[in-house]
Amino acid sequence: MTTLLQPAARVFVAGHRGLVGSAIARVLTDEGYDVLTMTRAELDLRDAERTREYLCDVRPDAVVLAAATVGGIMANQTFPVRFLEDNLRIQLSVIAGAHAADVDRLLFLGSSCIYPKLAPQPIAEEALLTGPLEPTNEPYALAKIAGISQVRSYRRQYGRSYISAMPTNLYGPGDNFDPETSHVLPALIRRFHEAKRDGRAEVVLWGTGTPRREFLHSDDLARACLLLLREYDDESPVNVGCGEDLTIAELAATIADAVGYSGRVAWDPAKPDGTPRKLLDIGRLRKLGFAPRIPLARGVRETYDWWLRHGA
Repeated sequence: MTTLLQPAARVFVAGHRGLVGSAIARVLTDEGYDVLTMTRAELDLRDAERTREYLCDVRPDAVVLAAATVGGIMANQTFPVRFLEDNLRIQLSVIAGAHAADVDRLLFLGSSCIYPKLAPQPIAEEALLTGPLEPTNEPYALAKIAGISQVRSYRRQYGRSYISAMPTNLYGPGDNFDPETSHVLPALIRRFHEAKRDGRAEVVLWGTGTPRREFLHSDDLARACLLLLREYDDESPVNVGCGEDLTIAELAATIADAVGYSGRVAWDPAKPDGTPRKLLDIGRLRKLGFAPRIPLARGVRETYDWWLRHGA
């Protein structure tokens, strides 16, 4: 069984235009790998037959499955069918297509939302399936859990060197700033930017501000993924995070400072908070030698600057 990603390998990155995929494609390119990509218009990854045909035609040495339908609490609550079915179809197509093309190395990117809502903190990989999920994103979480099971199944039945990584909350260049579908960090950047631009004295945010969250820059995630592709080969998923968390209120203060907004911040407790705390145990990743390099305050400033240049 191949356990290492060989130098100059040809790697198909599914989802290369997204936050995660674009960062992984950059790191792989910088490290001398031959990165293969297809846009959504060129290849709909929900189409199992066309995905299999593409992979059998190009026959990459490895596949990184970073493509997904993603979003924050509002998007998950509004479009649960899309979050469940799109992700199931993408995963089934790409992982089965990789096997059909005799690709022996694959990395599946999941999410920390796979873990129970009230899992002991920090959350170890062994917490999977030990309790109820957070209701606001259950369809998405179930799809990602199915992806982990698919990876395990191909390992057990066919001996494939397929692995899974479960990232914490991510941010960075290429993030989604759409007000309807973005995650909390880019959503807050936009809210504070628009409040500053419009001269508003107050910004009202969802929930109580007390839930705690962990945030990792996408470039740090990409470095972790490359490390896993090179050195990890086990059926257990691996948590990818920074090992530290903060409250949403503290995050809001960090973002307001980066944006330069000096007005008041109020909270609407009638809106959902989501999971009270979600900090990952990254001991397994640390044993491989991983440590994040980009502190949150700097990463937020750089992400805000990127958005100003590309879409604000």
